[in-house]
Amino acid sequence: MNEIVLDIETIGDIKKFDDLRITVVSIYNYENDKYSSFEESELGDLWPILEKAGRLIGYNSEHFDLPIMNKYYTGDLMQFPHLDLLKVIKESSGKRYKLNDIAKATLQIEKSADGLAAMKWFEEGKIDKIKEYCEQDVKVTKEVYDYGRKNRMIYYPTLTGDVMPIGVNFDPPTEPQNSVGEEAGNINLTLPI
Repeated sequence: MNEIVLDIETIGDIKKFDDLRITVVSIYNYENDKYSSFEESELGDLWPILEKAGRLIGYNSEHFDLPIMNKYYTGDLMQFPHLDLLKVIKESSGKRYKLNDIAKATLQIEKSADGLAAMKWFEEGKIDKIKEYCEQDVKVTKEVYDYGRKNRMIYYPTLTGDVMPIGVNFDPPTEPQNSVGEEAGNINLTLPI
């Protein structure tokens, strides 16, 4: 199954969700073992790659990345087979954890910056810096996904500095499912004919 891990960076006021614009979308494609980044003006090159994916994987992607990307896509990305790692973690533990906290506790790796830094870089015209940061976020997400899939366990930090396990199942369902848990087809074309 060709899976794609993704993350986006945006510009705008997070409190005005509908006004957020994409600055960069970065992906890791398991099929060719390659990281790629797309600026807002290049999203037309991204859609065919996502349409061929067996499953999209992200962190908080069901409530952030995919809805924002959907504003640019003619079809409906929410219908694509999808795994939101945060959703699985919340269902298993009852809590939402930051990707950085999970990555530090599980793999002793950290994100290189945050979304506010990416917004500042955009204002400064440092698109390459945003791409580098976004691809590093994708790498962290991929590493957490790979670890959880292999070990069926990830870890989170406690207030005392200990780490506690969370049982997870990141395996694909027998039948591909979209972001709302409905059975998805084998072709991710949701464009009107």
